[in-house]
Amino acid sequence: MAYVVLRDGEDGEALVKRFQSIIQRAGIMRELRDRRFFRSKGEQTRIDKARAIRRARRRRRRV
Repeated sequence: MAYVVLRDGEDGEALVKRFQSIIQRAGIMRELRDRRFFRSKGEQTRIDKARAIRRARRRRRRV
């Protein structure tokens, strides 16, 4: 479970922004979107491979 603790002098907007970044880094939103509909194991494997290929292409383009 992700949570944030209010710091001294921190306003609500900064707190929400920090919480959103923690959620993003933890991958909770992606998992939530992935679990919205059932996917078979084979289908999930194909999707994961496609993601890995896209990541590798992006890395190659940057370098």
